[in-house]
Formats: sequence, C-alpha cells, structure tokens
Amino acid sequence: MGKFGLGRNLNDLQNEIGVVPDISILSGAERVVVRKIPLAQIGVNPDQPRKTFNESDLADLSASIREKGVLQPILLRSVSGRPYSYEIVAGERRFRASKMAGLTEIPALVKNLADDNAMEIALIENVQRENLNPMEEAAAYVNLMTKCKYTMEDVSRLIGKSESYIRNFLRLNSLPDSVKKMVEQGELSASHARAIAVAENPEQMARKIVENKMSVADTESMMKNVKRSSKSRSFSQKTMSESVVRDMVKRVETALGARVQIREKRGGTGNLIISFESRPHLNEIIDKIAG
Repeated sequence: MGKFGLGRNLNDLQNEIGVVPDISILSGAERVVVRKIPLAQIGVNPDQPRKTFNESDLADLSASIREKGVLQPILLRSVSGRPYSYEIVAGERRFRASKMAGLTEIPALVKNLADDNAMEIALIENVQRENLNPMEEAAAYVNLMTKCKYTMEDVSRLIGKSESYIRNFLRLNSLPDSVKKMVEQGELSASHARAIAVAENPEQMARKIVENKMSVADTESMMKNVKRSSKSRSFSQKTMSESVVRDMVKRVETALGARVQIREKRGGTGNLIISFESRPHLNEIIDKIAG
C-alpha cells in the first residue's frame, strides 16, 4: 500500500464518522460496523500521541455529552489477548468525557486494523487535528518517521506543513526531559526550546529564560555567545586531517589519471570533484570507474 493510501483511508473514515444511526457502513470490501460499545470493554491505544488532556476541556465536553449525547462515533478496532475487547484508534477525548458524564456505552465504528495501521491513523489523526502540545507533536513526527517508515517529505505532504516546520519540531526531541517537561507545562515556549536545543547545557539556558522572562529574540541573541553541544550539527567539525585528504587525492588521481578535489563539509559529508580535459578523457575516466 502506498504511503498516502492511508491518508485517503483516514479521510474516508472521517466522512464515515459523521452523525450516523446504528447501522453498518460498507467501506471498500469491508463492512464497518457502527454500534454502541460498553465503555468497560474499551482500552486506550498505547501509541496514542496525545498524553495530556486538559481537564477543563474534558469537563466542558462531558457537560455537552450529558446534554446532547455523543454526536460523533469514535473509531475502534477489535483486539485479543488484552483485558479489553476493543482498542481506541481515534476519539480518546470523547471516550474520557463519556466516562466523566457517567455513560456506560458509546457509539463507535469498529474496523479491522493491523497494529501498524492503527498506529498510523492515531498519529495522523492527532497531528491533522492540531490539538497536540509541542512535545507530543514532535514525538508524533518521530514515530511516523521511525515506526511507520515515513520520510520527512512524506510527513510534510501528509500534514500540509513544510519540511523546515517539521525539522524544527524534531529538534525538540534532543532536549533533556526536564526541559521537555517545561514545554509540556507551558513554562517554556516551543520557540524558546528550539533556540536552546543546540546549547551544551539547555537545562541551564531554560532556567535562565524563565527566571529572566526572556523573549525569543533575546534568547536567540544569547545563543550567539553560548557554547554549543558537540552533538549539534552546526558544531560538528571536519574529521579528516589535511595529510589524510592529500593522500586520498593522490590515490584517486593515480587510479583515474585525472585531477581530483575532495571537499569535506561539517558532519562528514562532502564532494568528490573529478576534472576532465576533453570528451575522450571523460570516457576514459568513466571506463576506469565503471570497469
């Protein structure tokens, strides 16, 4: 299945999760059953990216559910070998609010989903709804790229955000847990956290920002004079000495009969430049490399 077949399936499911009666809906070759499921038979998804739920928002939703009921079914999948029969794929807020409202059952779509597909839908559904805190959003991108094998380009196209936007969130994952907690609790903004992610001691920087109520601009200015972590990409130095580079150049020039340049960049990447004097000379070089 292509990467974005899942995204299209998610849109189909969102269309199906409208205000619906207790009926079955045909989804491709599979019949997706909409019915009321006892809350006691439902468990939460361990791969749910959203780990924190605002109690005030839950209370408001719970009050609405008590008055009007659950207007939008949640999405479940059947599971075995667990203390519960169904696992939430999408709709944990509605599930939690329904329990707060004293309900004993909830309308749900029950769909057959493999572990990987359930995790993908949960991650994508939360990211697209934009209801995650910065650390949860950063973790969601990491999981999409590591567990679901998405590239950064895949994630960018899927959620409609630029690669630089996603890259900025990925930087937050390098922060120590203490700083991540400050971001989760709202003590430190995501912009402040991104600015200090490359610092050698981001925890010290974070405390200084909070104590002095520093703006993002002040933080970025401060970072110009702060020692950077050796793990920072911008700190990474060239790894080969000049003598090693000269030796490599000589060996390649002897093998190819052509002038060669090696240009190493920070982080170990670089360019190998081979110069040719004529079209026949180019063909000779290619024959040596290929043959």
